[in-house]
Amino acid sequence: MGQQGDFLQVLGEQGYDVERVFSSHKVDALHASGMVTTGTTVLAMKYRDGVLVAGDRRATAGNVVMYDRTDKVLELDRYSILAIAGVPATAFEMARILEHSFKYYRRSQLQDLSFEGKLRALSTLLKNNAPAALSGTGTVVPIFAGYDLHDTCGKIFFYDILGAEFEAVEYAVSGSGSSTIRGIMFYLNRWSQRTMVELDEEEALTLVLRLMTSAAEFDSATGGIDTQAQLYPIVKGISAEGVRSIPVERLSQLFSEKVVNHV
Repeated sequence: MGQQGDFLQVLGEQGYDVERVFSSHKVDALHASGMVTTGTTVLAMKYRDGVLVAGDRRATAGNVVMYDRTDKVLELDRYSILAIAGVPATAFEMARILEHSFKYYRRSQLQDLSFEGKLRALSTLLKNNAPAALSGTGTVVPIFAGYDLHDTCGKIFFYDILGAEFEAVEYAVSGSGSSTIRGIMFYLNRWSQRTMVELDEEEALTLVLRLMTSAAEFDSATGGIDTQAQLYPIVKGISAEGVRSIPVERLSQLFSEKVVNHV
């Protein structure tokens, strides 16, 4: 009662430490304390045949590597993928809720939920998670990618922590290594001879491996590629045929031929 000002001011008056969430050094301090485990770099990009979604495998708590085999690219149904950056516990729970919601709708209504309905469902979960996100203990900044059967094309959407959604025209990135690869993707898409949408699958996969390698080079929270352990980013593609996982064997071959030994 009697409150005035913008939304963030109202949150502050209600006791949420908004400055801590939006001040990077304070968030880093919280993570460094070991209280919060976070997942790091994910990306989605359109290419000639659809959409590729990729994520590194590392989960960290401050400067401690908690796990190096995290799957941050989660298949929700045969035409939808959620790529997560942020707190895995919250993100995985969101993914489970969405997966079961989509499945229930399909079985009860005998048809898939519309693409717009899926977007609203994720936005609602993020809005409901706002208190945890603003406290710094449940922040999730996901990328949603899918194939819209009505418009017969692949689409990419990214979100902020309060659930606002934005459609990405050609690509989207999220997580601690995103600043590195966002600049690279902009440069390539703007001044290369061909845009990303014109790349075939092999070229697009090669670019994904190079981008994830670049992110790991400049961001310690992003897991790099370990050929001895056969540890590569999780990469999944979406097309009119649905979601499919890119085999490790193919990623390994491309990494060896197009990334490590490419001149």
